[in-house]
Amino acid sequence: MRIALRAMARRVGAVVAECNYAQRRVTMIQARPGQYLLAAGQAPDTYQEFLFRTAGPLVHEPPAAKRHGPLQVG
Repeated sequence: MRIALRAMARRVGAVVAECNYAQRRVTMIQARPGQYLLAAGQAPDTYQEFLFRTAGPLVHEPPAAKRHGPLQVG
């Protein structure tokens, strides 16, 4: 019984950790300055515009094959 409860607690903890990671990532993506530009898909015209677009924190996200997450698909 204890083993089953521990396994269930680990799974719940893994889901909560994955939700926390996803929420942090969405918040960072939504807070990017370049998100709200009219021509966000085009290259910046000036160096100052480039610096403005990359002003937020840049987070490296590993490829799915190398990610060690609890909710991997495949």
